Amino acid sequence: MPEKVRLGALISGEGTTIQNFIDKIRSGTLNAEIAVVISSRPNVKGLERARLAGIDRYVVNRKDYAEDASFSQAITEILDRYKVDLVTLAGFLSFYEIPDKYLGRVMNIHPALLPKHGGKGFYGDKVHRTVLESGATESGCTVHFADNVYDHGPIITQRRVPVFKDDTIETLRRRVFEEECVAYPQAINMFAEGKLDDIARRIRSARKK
Repeated sequence: MPEKVRLGALISGEGTTIQNFIDKIRSGTLNAEIAVVISSRPNVKGLERARLAGIDRYVVNRKDYAEDASFSQAITEILDRYKVDLVTLAGFLSFYEIPDKYLGRVMNIHPALLPKHGGKGFYGDKVHRTVLESGATESGCTVHFADNVYDHGPIITQRRVPVFKDDTIETLRRRVFEEECVAYPQAINMFAEGKLDDIARRIRSARKK
């Protein structure tokens, strides 16, 4: 079995995604360990989830920084200290400027089928509301390597769900999240197995051009 992937998880709220990671790690179905959790907001439930799981956690409050660059540098310094293999954006609502050394090593999950219903300002229930208002008959989730553009970068995996005529934001959110709980660990396991190495190299090569 490949070595466990050391994860750095960036959060901004409830921490349901990192709780899914914790549960999957405990069940032996996610070949990873969460080295550190970093929140862009103080006093959020995700930090308490990390504490209960015995995971080191930090707050890098976006409001304390004048621009994305200094905020991102503060996060990178923590990630470096913990020698993470992979950075997972787990309900992270701020913009993280990815340094060259982390290109191909940052994943994001989006609660829709990118490239539809993505981009700056499209997160959480705003995404589900847009899907419902569009009249779409299906939605789902997308795991992708992140670059320095909102909801952009090579897609790793997608999982689809139907959208029903009587759906509400809440019912659609629940259905999509069930698939997120499968897709994100699947993508991380693919990373651990080296199955994404070629994609990661292409991201790094594109930056150099």
